[in-house]
Amino acid sequence: MKLDDLVPPRSSPYNFAFLDEGAKREIRRALLKAVAIPGHQVPFASPELPIARGWGTGGLQVTMSLIGPQDVLKIIDQGCDGSVNAVNLRKLLVATTGVRTTYDSREATLLQSRHRLPEIPMQEGQIAVLQVPLPEPLRLVEPSEVETRRMHADGDYARMWVSLYEDVVQNGAISLASGYPCRVNDSYIMSPSPIPRWDIRRLNQSRQLTLLGAGREKRVYAVPPYTSVQPLEFEDMPFTVEDFSGMSCVRCGSTDTFLDEIYDEATGTSFRACSDTGYCDLVRSGQVASPAERDSGRVPAEAAGE
Repeated sequence: MKLDDLVPPRSSPYNFAFLDEGAKREIRRALLKAVAIPGHQVPFASPELPIARGWGTGGLQVTMSLIGPQDVLKIIDQGCDGSVNAVNLRKLLVATTGVRTTYDSREATLLQSRHRLPEIPMQEGQIAVLQVPLPEPLRLVEPSEVETRRMHADGDYARMWVSLYEDVVQNGAISLASGYPCRVNDSYIMSPSPIPRWDIRRLNQSRQLTLLGAGREKRVYAVPPYTSVQPLEFEDMPFTVEDFSGMSCVRCGSTDTFLDEIYDEATGTSFRACSDTGYCDLVRSGQVASPAERDSGRVPAEAAGE
């Protein structure tokens, strides 16, 4: 790559990817440490951006520090390519980089997401960047930052286990619907960001590099490829994911994806649709096999998007 390549479109008055090169280097150094110590939270400067903290500044800074002119970018918000958050972050990055964007997760070299991972498993060479509002999984059981750092250093997670046990006693099961705590590389406990339980298994031994950024809390951490990510569970209370038995997407008919419930005010009824709109569109267009075609065994794995 030449230095001339790092020039944004002529219409942009900003540096390539908005951040100055010094800020990018500082974030990349933090990311290298995060990759070397999976699940460990690494502090970084978290400079100001033209969007409010809490709207994805952590993930956006990670993306800005890594993106290059040859990258293909996909940004989703809870699985949707067309939500306000995804559209505005995409506009900012395109305006300051000129990179090509896509709605197909298979084409993306960089995928930034809020609260979801794509239904089609990501592959080697791809990078998933997750936006994180609360990176510290121990915050609900210990308010002191000094104490949580000590607990991580000592591997002292007793209070986390007690909290989960109390949840089981009160509710009959662990009620956490998102941000479920996980043990990474048989060491640190981390928050996987507010992704649903459905996506937790996608992090375990995944082929892609997963980077997590919390701008407001000024922390980054990572899950390298082929790393163990195990949700916390009791022997007699195994980890379970959301159950969509008997439900299907109203748009594409999928029965094996994470389904959002959508309420129709006009009719007073609700229906289910794929959270991952890019995947849903691929199934509808025939570029990815439908569940019926996959179940028939007539479709090769490539056509199924796997």
